[in-house]
Amino acid sequence: MLENPRDPAHDALRTALQAKLDRKTKPVGSLGRLEQLALQLGLLQGSLEPRVRRPTALIFAGDHGAARAGLSAFPQEVTAQMVENFLAGGAAICVLCRQFGVELEVIDAGVAREFGPRPGLRLGKPAAGTRDYLVEPAMEAAQLEQALALGERAAEAAIAAGANVLVLGEMGIGNTASAALLSACLLPAPLEPLVGRGTGLDDAGLARKRALLAKAMDRGGRPSEPKQALAQYGGFEIAALVGAIRAAARARALAVLDGFIVGAAALAAARLDPRVLDACLFAHRSQEPGHTLQLAGLGARPLLELDLRLGEGSGAVLAVPLLRAAAGILGEMASFEQAGVSDKLE
Repeated sequence: MLENPRDPAHDALRTALQAKLDRKTKPVGSLGRLEQLALQLGLLQGSLEPRVRRPTALIFAGDHGAARAGLSAFPQEVTAQMVENFLAGGAAICVLCRQFGVELEVIDAGVAREFGPRPGLRLGKPAAGTRDYLVEPAMEAAQLEQALALGERAAEAAIAAGANVLVLGEMGIGNTASAALLSACLLPAPLEPLVGRGTGLDDAGLARKRALLAKAMDRGGRPSEPKQALAQYGGFEIAALVGAIRAAARARALAVLDGFIVGAAALAAARLDPRVLDACLFAHRSQEPGHTLQLAGLGARPLLELDLRLGEGSGAVLAVPLLRAAAGILGEMASFEQAGVSDKLE
């Protein structure tokens, strides 16, 4: 995590990074968000020449007991089927990772199927899906800790292998419902505007989803403490994402966050320790309506606006080439002095 912003060393590095950016052969600030990305990378890595090394996508998959009540337009079996698609290289995230030179690992954080050891798949789930939060808490405290630890281990392993950028995504039928409940607790905010169409519910399906989630909140209340909220309504994949974000921040690696479900994990991680946000990049604004509310609650500005709502980390991986460009601008672009270019008139 970044040092205390009042630390003189932190201030000196920020000043040096900004001065280096301002002396490049361009009008001051003319590269906009790229300059902000370069500054974030430099501060995080403690370097005037930050690098993007071995970016790795970690996709956490898990099932939700409440999904059997009809919260999604797709059946629960699709979670396991999509894990197979990830491992076969056929999903959108696989294509995008190949396009941008990003490594990919899938983590079975709680899928309702046993896969066994497979290349590219990390095991260690607490259970084969959470319990039905419509009638009882989604997970036990011990299971929550297992899921948090699984996410931490996945992030730590990627970082130990050389990654300093982690692209975080998820897969789990019913997990927009879980993210809505978590967001209502942690923002806090009214539930209804947080509940979207997920995988494509029609109007009747959306009304049913809202009614079921209101029922869940009547049962479990609105806990504001992050671990209590996760235990009541979370998914194992969301809890694992919380662990991954925290591990990335500890190691000063950049956590590139996808949409609404990863946003719920970011809310929980930030409520546990606000300093994790120093290590987070919110890659895009999802079409799920609750994502805009999450971003506002976290004071975050997304990098991209592409009307995405797929999940899988598909929006997050699109930020990787921009991160490479930002690091390149800081490390390779000539200064006025180096290029022999006249500076602006005073």
